[in-house]
Amino acid sequence: MDIYKLLKLNKKIKNHRVKFLGLYILHKLNKRYLAVNLDPVLACNLRCKMCYFTDKEYVKKLKGQFKEEEIKRVAETVFSRALKLQVGCGTEPTLYKKLPELIALGKVYKVPYISLTTNANLLTETKIVELLKAGLNEFTISLHGVKRESYESFMKKADYDKFHAAFNAFKKLKKQYDFKVRINYTFNKDNFHELKDFFSYFDGDSFDILQVRPIQKIGNTEYNNFDISSLKDSYSEIIQGISKHCKSNKITLLAPKSITELAHKNEASFIFDYTFCYVSPTSFWKENFNWKEESFNEFSKKIGWSKLLFSNIFKSKKQLDTTSNKLNYDVNFN
Repeated sequence: MDIYKLLKLNKKIKNHRVKFLGLYILHKLNKRYLAVNLDPVLACNLRCKMCYFTDKEYVKKLKGQFKEEEIKRVAETVFSRALKLQVGCGTEPTLYKKLPELIALGKVYKVPYISLTTNANLLTETKIVELLKAGLNEFTISLHGVKRESYESFMKKADYDKFHAAFNAFKKLKKQYDFKVRINYTFNKDNFHELKDFFSYFDGDSFDILQVRPIQKIGNTEYNNFDISSLKDSYSEIIQGISKHCKSNKITLLAPKSITELAHKNEASFIFDYTFCYVSPTSFWKENFNWKEESFNEFSKKIGWSKLLFSNIFKSKKQLDTTSNKLNYDVNFN
């Protein structure tokens, strides 16, 4: 399954009523439609300046990890409804000791697409192979700087050489295994212009997807300059340059066309909240879901989930109003 073709299809289908009808039918037929985002451990080995892990008060509250039997229960509860399983949503999943077993469990439940979001600093070639053999489809790598100085400045405690060693391993292993590597580059006014030199530092044979996304306020972070208006004039030119390199390397580019586009309401996101399922040691999808004792279907029935999906078919866009900027990018296949 190509998850990126589904994203592009979602952008193409403009009628939100059709989308909600589809979700309703899938739910009633016990089919897959959820994007399950799972944090197995609430911890991180880095202290990136644009991340809430630089908020000492927040980190004090962010603790916990799943026990092996709890992960099995999570899988039993929701994996059969997962179209995609994203391991690592806001923390560092490579700190979880049973990570290969978790990936393998996703495949036991036949999850079509399993991705791992990581800063890659704890990935070695041996660990990468273990995850691939367990059934991982994609590595999603967080990046906040192209050059060593900015990378190690924004991603505190990170090692630039270890990071590139992982990409050297990706390039090598792509000759033996079928998997994707996605880079998520979070930009601000201080690291954006480095992108023009991106392909001088990263081998196009080592990754498949590049997402360029703007800084967002996600807490009391060390770096807190969220104003990117100064990039307005240079943004399109640099993105066009990256796009050309991506085309020549057959890399999928995910990026807004312009800075102004980021301020627009994204109508492709109407169904986001109805497909997104976040799971962590302290949270499971909706509030009051007693997932250790209730099934997904039992709880869905209790909260009238299918009725909500059905009623949304008949609501106007104004009634459904969303301010979400999720999926606010173009998917450019090359």
